[in-house]
This record gives sequence, C-alpha cells and structure tokens, in this order.
Amino acid sequence: MTKTLTLFLSTSPYSYENTSTAVRIAESALGKGHTVNLIASGDGIYCFLKGQKAKGITNAEEKFSELIGKGLRVYL
Repeated sequence: MTKTLTLFLSTSPYSYENTSTAVRIAESALGKGHTVNLIASGDGIYCFLKGQKAKGITNAEEKFSELIGKGLRVYL
C-alpha cells in the first residue's frame, strides 16, 4: 500500500540541516514506492535555483533534480 508524504521546506539550502533532512526523507520514501510532495516556501525556493556552487556539502539543486526524476513532486 503506497502512502503519500508531504514535506514543507522553508529554510535556505545551506544554513541548516533541513534541506539535507528533506532530501534523505524524500529519497527513502521514493525508494519504498511512496508518493512524495515537497512544498518550498520562503527561503526554501532557493534550493531549486540553477547554477549553485556548493562546496563540501550536498548540492541541493542536484539532489532535488535527481529526486524529481524519481517522482518527487515539487510545489514552489
């Protein structure tokens, strides 16, 4: 039985661990076949800007692009 999980992300991509936590939760749920929605609001929309140059940490743009390809639904 598939379930639907909705995440809300409102913090900037590299200030807190919220972005990486959302990535890990979404990745795990998608891997188990669940439907995952992510609502980005406020500073959370910066996770989806193209051309990010993150050094030493996970690039939010790349990870979310990968997850979108796996079925993540994003609402800005």
